Amino acid sequence: MSTKNTPPPSQENILPSDEQVEEELCLLDLEDADSLLLHVQDLVSQHLDEFPEDQIDDDAARYAAQMTKASITDGTRDGHLRIIKHYITFHLRRNKKWDAKRVDEKTPHDITTFITQKCGPVEQGFEGRKYSTAVSTRAALTMWYKNLRPNESLTEWRLDSVSNIWRGLPTRSRQVSQFMVGLEKTKAKSGEVSSSARALALEDIQRLYAHCINSSLTPAQRRLGIVRYVAYLLAWLMLLRIDEVIKLRFENIDKIPGERKFVDVSLNTRKQNQTGLLHSWRLHANDDDPSICPVRAFILLASLYGPEIKKSGPLFLHVTAQGAVMQTQPLTASTLSRALSRDLQGLGYSSWALYGTHSFRRGGCQYRIKVKRWSADMVAAWGGWSQVEAVTMFRYFYSPNDNHEYMHDYDRNY
Repeated sequence: MSTKNTPPPSQENILPSDEQVEEELCLLDLEDADSLLLHVQDLVSQHLDEFPEDQIDDDAARYAAQMTKASITDGTRDGHLRIIKHYITFHLRRNKKWDAKRVDEKTPHDITTFITQKCGPVEQGFEGRKYSTAVSTRAALTMWYKNLRPNESLTEWRLDSVSNIWRGLPTRSRQVSQFMVGLEKTKAKSGEVSSSARALALEDIQRLYAHCINSSLTPAQRRLGIVRYVAYLLAWLMLLRIDEVIKLRFENIDKIPGERKFVDVSLNTRKQNQTGLLHSWRLHANDDDPSICPVRAFILLASLYGPEIKKSGPLFLHVTAQGAVMQTQPLTASTLSRALSRDLQGLGYSSWALYGTHSFRRGGCQYRIKVKRWSADMVAAWGGWSQVEAVTMFRYFYSPNDNHEYMHDYDRNY
């Protein structure tokens, strides 16, 4: 019998494979891309000087300008159009037969080749632009391909085995995601800060509470604020994205009559969970800090809705400017995301554009670790992360955009 010490068989299955880690990094890249899309107009405008109009002066460039103008008529997207013109012009100058409207297996390569030209190292003959330029370029090209094929899915890139046609958006392809992950790592080694959505910390949630539920607000404004605040708080406490929290329904809330210590919440539409199994949370009252108390938040929402609102269907409902609750109009993710931007601007946040749909999940994760002192396995269970998704969990623990303003206190001994 062999006396060699070998690890238990189960240990071999604990660590994810390199392929699984790579897949999770690609998924995280797509999440970050989705999160930043709502603010991408501001991001694009910051990089327009890298796509100058005065370079558009030959036949290829004029053709590109004509094509983009004919395909995209949204005048508010001038910054996107300029990037798209440069993309088309770049490829036509390399290959006069290149077809800007062709969408096939080569399209992801076309996208990464152009981004490489803009963001690759100067010493290799590229322009050396920042990673945020790559993010802006990808967003502009997403718009281009959405307009070319408006009926395609916005969440995938796959080959239809029946028609042999590529479906979805090429900017969401694995090839583009892998490229963006690698580019971000390369830029980080050179000292660049990531463009990932910033986390909403405890003090941010407390400020949002004071901003949304303020005694100086009109009754209608306060009614609007209550719905927003409760959605913000639940997303933060339960580590949800905005598009997940607005899917909560009255049926997902289990509140025992007379019980003021906790509320049970369940949800079965998680992005990570495609099996249909429920993920549940028990949210306890917080008497030490009423601004983040889930029980009080539900009481506020119940008081707002009153007995006339049927307790079935979507939990978060649209409230008109006059304060009327619309049972048949659920709150949407885009409405809540825009409201967050306005609220942060109203609070005076100059960096409001850095906060996106994942900021609640990032901030809630950091709150559990840094303030509540939870262990990593507790956060993983609470957030619904598998072992493979630990990459995502660590990214939520730490982002280059978070907490650097507090570094002067890190080594304090008193």
